[in-house]
Amino acid sequence: MWLPLAVQIKSWQQALNRPLIQGILGGQGTGKTTLAAILMQILNALELQVCQISIDDLYKTYDERLQLQQADPRFCWRGPPGTHDVELGLTVLQQLRQGQLPVSVPRFDKSAAQGAGDRTHPELVVKADIVLFEGWFVGVRPIHAGAFDTAPPPILTAADRAFAREVNTRLQEYLPLWELLDRLIVLAPIDYRYSKQWRREAEQQRMAAGKPGMTAAEIDLFVDYFWRSLHPELLIAPLLHDPQLVDGVIEIDAFHRPLRLYRPSEELHPP
Repeated sequence: MWLPLAVQIKSWQQALNRPLIQGILGGQGTGKTTLAAILMQILNALELQVCQISIDDLYKTYDERLQLQQADPRFCWRGPPGTHDVELGLTVLQQLRQGQLPVSVPRFDKSAAQGAGDRTHPELVVKADIVLFEGWFVGVRPIHAGAFDTAPPPILTAADRAFAREVNTRLQEYLPLWELLDRLIVLAPIDYRYSKQWRREAEQQRMAAGKPGMTAAEIDLFVDYFWRSLHPELLIAPLLHDPQLVDGVIEIDAFHRPLRLYRPSEELHPP
């Protein structure tokens, strides 16, 4: 499946006659970073230079996020809309898109600042035919605020709904970034709740390797936090049926196995 996808991405780039900005959207644990790495390897073999960027690379500095958290304690974790430097992302993607090389691409070190994470030395990119821009809400657009009145769990309380609406409003700031995407692919688990299972497996692997890890209760709190901020059923599921915004959907099962790849416009007749 990955070789035909890479060939398709190559054809999209060739049709543009400029660098292609390829978005990859996938919720927690879906394997979006792994997919980007696989595509990079294949595209390199097809003699294309690839720059991989995560939305995580656009995080605000530790000090800036600390100020945000002090102003609004609901932003206790890095990740939701509002914790990124959108202007930085616009500058970098526009430079890459226009071929204004070399480009200083920001990088983020999750282990810095006692695990809170901070910017590290940027990477100087001297050539890029394709930019793989991946993240857990890349391409996600705000929805009508009324949708949160009957939101699914764990959006249960008035405070939960208020936070979800606040994050939804902050998504507006990211729309100029999404406008720079030439194509968007979505990694879609057949059940978004697999994210908790995948997180448990990842934490078990960390602890087996002698590294600190989260307990089951901590994992529930962590994953629920992100579902409250951007619930997959409310904000990602609608994209799977929107051929205007999404060019390809990769369905995956509980074991990260790809089940099918389809275009939303052809979803009734998948290959």
